[in-house]
Amino acid sequence: MSKRICVVGAGRWGKNHIRTLNELGYLAGIVEASPDTRAEFQEKYPDIQIFASVRDAIKEEFDGFTVATPAETHFEIAKFIIEHKRHLLVEKPITTRLADAQQLKRLTEENGVNLMTGHLLLFHPAIRKIKELIDGGKIGKFEYIYSNRLNLGTVRTEENILWSFAPHDISIFQYFIGRFPIEIVSRGGAFLQPHIHDSSMTVLIYPNNIVGHIFVNWLHPFKEHRLVVVGSKGMLSYEDSSEDKSLRFYEKGIDWIQGEPIKRDGPTEVIPFDAAMPLTEELKYFVSHTDGGPVEIANAQNAVEVLEILERATESLLSGGSQRTEVGSQTTEDQGFFAHHSVEIDEGCEIGDHTKIWHFSHILSGSRIGERCNIGQNVVIGPEVTIGNQCKIQNNVSVYKGVTLEDGVFCGPSMVFTNVYNPRAEIRKMDQVRPTLVKHGATLGANCTIVCGTTIGRYAFIGAGAVVTHNVPDHALMLGNPATRAGWMCQCGERLTDNLECLACGKSYTKEEEGLKETKT
Repeated sequence: MSKRICVVGAGRWGKNHIRTLNELGYLAGIVEASPDTRAEFQEKYPDIQIFASVRDAIKEEFDGFTVATPAETHFEIAKFIIEHKRHLLVEKPITTRLADAQQLKRLTEENGVNLMTGHLLLFHPAIRKIKELIDGGKIGKFEYIYSNRLNLGTVRTEENILWSFAPHDISIFQYFIGRFPIEIVSRGGAFLQPHIHDSSMTVLIYPNNIVGHIFVNWLHPFKEHRLVVVGSKGMLSYEDSSEDKSLRFYEKGIDWIQGEPIKRDGPTEVIPFDAAMPLTEELKYFVSHTDGGPVEIANAQNAVEVLEILERATESLLSGGSQRTEVGSQTTEDQGFFAHHSVEIDEGCEIGDHTKIWHFSHILSGSRIGERCNIGQNVVIGPEVTIGNQCKIQNNVSVYKGVTLEDGVFCGPSMVFTNVYNPRAEIRKMDQVRPTLVKHGATLGANCTIVCGTTIGRYAFIGAGAVVTHNVPDHALMLGNPATRAGWMCQCGERLTDNLECLACGKSYTKEEEGLKETKT
């Protein structure tokens, strides 16, 4: 039986989703808020179900959804679809805020669904061919990459040139390199509208001495979409805006011969690649993964990385500074994390990709730290401690043996864990370590103390200076010494009303034995 896909949004780009999915035989539904547009598409596609809202469409047994609505609506729509356990593809940018993209990624993992984002050029046959050539060693050691995306218009009023043009190129860089940049610098100019840049140059510096730059401009006399990749054995060039749209390999470079740099000027080779429409290939790939198979291209992780790079580039663009991550002695070609050169990491430790460890911290043997954690200054972890993904540990915290942090835990500055209940300096009691578990999303405020042997519930919130001596329920707000429950907290970090409702994000909860549980609507 053919897969059934519903398109949310029938606007400028959504209509391309509709047309392409219809040609492929997968179009089964359309969601569009505008009555006039609904009528237009009902007449054009009389056999397709048309809905006014995604809440109506979700009641049908669609295998997946694609979302092509304005970017500011992506998060709420995607969240709703994921929570109803449907696979989906969301056009770029996946959200307008990094935190929202990270939440969507986490929700897909919790609900067992696939999330793709519309990084269309990753499905361009020329880009796929370049990736194949790089991985096959055609250019030797990857050294440098640049992309120019230039044109006269279309000028946006709601976003700058960086957010409008650069996401495609950032996604390509990440696809080719497979690592997160360690330094991001962006500069540009705003000429047509105050504070909305018309031109920007972004430099990305990656581990292993790989450098890239992205030049985007909508105030330019001619159109140019050019991509160049430079390696130790040769160079690749693809210009999508040229008439022949050819992919070329230049056997050129510089060789050191007897201590002298000698130009290598070899032949130029035209590399053939398959002819295919990127949107068609993207949608075919999405549909083929609505059975739950792992998505390897344009997946949720790729979307989060692109959005994080965009946010950091924007901060550099607006501040005139550099979003720099200094490369320390612990960052090597084979390690995807960053550690300042003053950090000590013992043997037998595992540290996830994109984790950052700052000045004078020490990771003791046998400890495991997940992906995308931020470990502050003067932090001691271990030995044999496990820390989940996306945890944040502020300065001057010691996470001792016996402590386990699940994903998304926040440890405030100078908060304290213990691991022996009644220690004596003269008596060794490490055989009496009592385990402490801090569950997903919990916040431990500055200077609080967690007495060993306790469990801190999911999304619990321990106030600054509180002393926790017993188990804490999910979502509980704990204050005082000894800490007692003073209320309940939402997943978003705001205090709930007496009716267990969040005025900030709209979530509501019910009481259960282990604390609160979100009420699903």
